[in-house]
Amino acid sequence: MAAKARYAPTDPSLPAPWRTLVGVLAGEEVTYFWNPQTKVTQYEKPKAAAVPDEDQKQDEPRTLTTESVLGGGAKNENDPDWSANPKVGKSSDRDGITGVKRANEGTQQNAFKRPKLGFTHPRITPSSETDAYMKKHEITVRGDNVPHPFMNYGSTRFPSTILSEFESAGFSSPSPIQAQSWPIALQGRDIVAVAKTGSGKTLGYLVPGFAHIHKYRDGDSFGTKVLVIAPTRELATQIQTEAKKFGKSSSISSTCVYGGADKGPQLRAIQKGVDIIIATPGRLNDFLKSGKLSLAQVSYVVLDEADRMLDMGFEPQIRAIFSELPAERQTLMFTATWPKEVRKMAGDMLHTPVQVNIGNTDDLVANKAITQNIEIIRRGDKMRRLQQILRSQPSDSRIIVFSSTKRMCDQLAKSLGDFRAAAIHGDKSQDAREVALADFRSGKSPILVATDVAARGLDVKDVRAVINYDFPTKFEDYIHRIGRTARGGASGLAYTFFDDSQDAKFSKKLVKVLQGASQKVPKELADIAARSGNF
Repeated sequence: MAAKARYAPTDPSLPAPWRTLVGVLAGEEVTYFWNPQTKVTQYEKPKAAAVPDEDQKQDEPRTLTTESVLGGGAKNENDPDWSANPKVGKSSDRDGITGVKRANEGTQQNAFKRPKLGFTHPRITPSSETDAYMKKHEITVRGDNVPHPFMNYGSTRFPSTILSEFESAGFSSPSPIQAQSWPIALQGRDIVAVAKTGSGKTLGYLVPGFAHIHKYRDGDSFGTKVLVIAPTRELATQIQTEAKKFGKSSSISSTCVYGGADKGPQLRAIQKGVDIIIATPGRLNDFLKSGKLSLAQVSYVVLDEADRMLDMGFEPQIRAIFSELPAERQTLMFTATWPKEVRKMAGDMLHTPVQVNIGNTDDLVANKAITQNIEIIRRGDKMRRLQQILRSQPSDSRIIVFSSTKRMCDQLAKSLGDFRAAAIHGDKSQDAREVALADFRSGKSPILVATDVAARGLDVKDVRAVINYDFPTKFEDYIHRIGRTARGGASGLAYTFFDDSQDAKFSKKLVKVLQGASQKVPKELADIAARSGNF
């Protein structure tokens, strides 16, 4: 239903014949400016360069509809194209496969007929409002001329098709990382985004990627334009799920490339022509080395969980992949932590990036929405206590139990048979891992026993609790493990079994994390930390 716009009170600071209008968009009141002579509508307040007012006629303001504001239909020629990337020049018409051009003219015609996204100029929010928003959500930025965050979906002026997907998914407003990353990425600038897991980063880079693809819809350029690199198979497939869900209405195609699966179907999917490739570094590098894939068309690149990829030893593969990418590209790096190794890679691969930080990036910080329970316990008492915790939770609760070894992971899953537990670790086949995750998501196996292969790549809604049966061998993994719960603004529980004889070296860091998240520090843990000389 179209919402009628109305004139706001006269603003003497506006140059004639501009008028201020107020309308309603997605249930929210929005303000914009209307020139009755030129029929131009914009959200930025016009500057003092007045337009001659020939007849002083006050035309009726246009009806403010979702389609007109969000870019449906014809685009005003005076409306800036904010999806354009000034750094990226025009590409050739080569496909994503080395030495192969599209021979099927019908395919080219179909590419022209795919619906346009209709991205238009964003609304600029007053700084006093944004200052309060950024302070509330602990958003800090580093860079020149950084645009204001999009505090609500009306500010984004995304197409109604995408906004409807947000609504269907139950999202009421952008997450902080989305709010600040979207306007920067849509300017075509490089970004380093540092935010905890579960912050909504996937859509933080996918939606601007859709806008980037939109640029080429009316041109003669074909082949993959967007490349997303992720550390694990699980994360890669989850990113593709989001790409399909939110890109479907705009006919954006994607495929997933990862190890442990047959290469043939993956190559054939690429050969058909896709807008987005989502890949793990190993398999992507294999395709590049064999000459079966070219990245010459890619102009928008995402490194997701960059810190995790470095932890897993993927830096050589990542650098090899970047050597195959065009120099003129837009690069976005998302990371949960900001150690010196990640900083160096960002310095080598990104061009004058804007850095977006959500929360404290100097230290490891746990999500305050997670209630952390630390239990000092002997090895022989762990299983009994684990079963007690599981029985204390609602029967339909999704719970992840983390073990440090593959062997213990299998043993725990077997011992928890009455709780319908499934296991996932690196020695499981890809098919077995996908079945276990599917059963966990559906509730068929509400308990998932996992090694750290799932600590970062796993994104499942409504995980009630995480249980650390073993403390991780790297302290950083503690943050990432418990981050599997309390995602998307929800709250969650974390239980950690702490063995004084094995885990004392982590006690001081653990105390610091608990204090930083306003959590209770058990006296026994504080005593262990006081005795420990390790940091």
